[in-house]
Amino acid sequence: MATAPDAAPWAFATLAVEDLGDGVLHVQLNRPKKRNAMNSAFWTEYRECFERVRRDTSIRAVVVSGNGKMFSAGLDLTDTTISYETKDVARRAHYLNQSILVLQEAFTAMERCPQPVIVVPHTGCYGGAVDLIAACDIRYTTQDCVFSIKEVDVGLAADVGTLQRLPKMSANHGLLKELAYTARNFTAQEALELGLATRVFPTKDAALGAAVATAKTIAAKSPVAVAGTKEAINYARDHTVEEGLRQIALWNAAMLQTEDVTKSAMAMLAKKKVKFAKL
Repeated sequence: MATAPDAAPWAFATLAVEDLGDGVLHVQLNRPKKRNAMNSAFWTEYRECFERVRRDTSIRAVVVSGNGKMFSAGLDLTDTTISYETKDVARRAHYLNQSILVLQEAFTAMERCPQPVIVVPHTGCYGGAVDLIAACDIRYTTQDCVFSIKEVDVGLAADVGTLQRLPKMSANHGLLKELAYTARNFTAQEALELGLATRVFPTKDAALGAAVATAKTIAAKSPVAVAGTKEAINYARDHTVEEGLRQIALWNAAMLQTEDVTKSAMAMLAKKKVKFAKL
């Protein structure tokens, strides 16, 4: 059953959300005076935003960017306070574990969306921002963007997805380990070699324009086909080839019965565009 769009406004303190039309939503990190650093409110709002995206079948694709001079400086260290109600080590560890899982869920919420997410990092993308873009489907960056897997510089291993997702998307594990162990800055070209960047553009405007164009191309496709493709790719990443083949066979046993297959075939034969219903 299709889900009706949520009529409530997209009201967030750390995000700016704009409907670009044609089924495309633009989500901006919106703390420009703080270099879009990720404070406690951000983690809650980002998860809530993409949980709502998942429910809204009028949205076919999402573009994520950063408002201001850079994409994001990562975790807001001025807003990171941990308080314990107990000195018991086990209970403190349990509290920390639950807190980390909450942060992870903010970006995993993007992966759970049937809609593809295209991210546009520009100028600077540090620490937690690398975790964010690693969870997106497509990454269009600017040639001046500087990246860093920054966590070891603040005394911890990255724990919100970079170390779990990047090994699955990169064939260059040596470079990945160097960048993660040293926390050194790396360029857009190195991000491209690593598999972290999909394409590199000369300016933010060019990257954002290309991202919106790609999103609108995706949004014009069958949402059944696009959602199934995203599900299959993500499933295959975490399973064997045989398991992936069984998954897509079961998926398409149901989804091939969609009217979208007939509509697509007729449109191709007639050389016409077709408008697909919402999921």
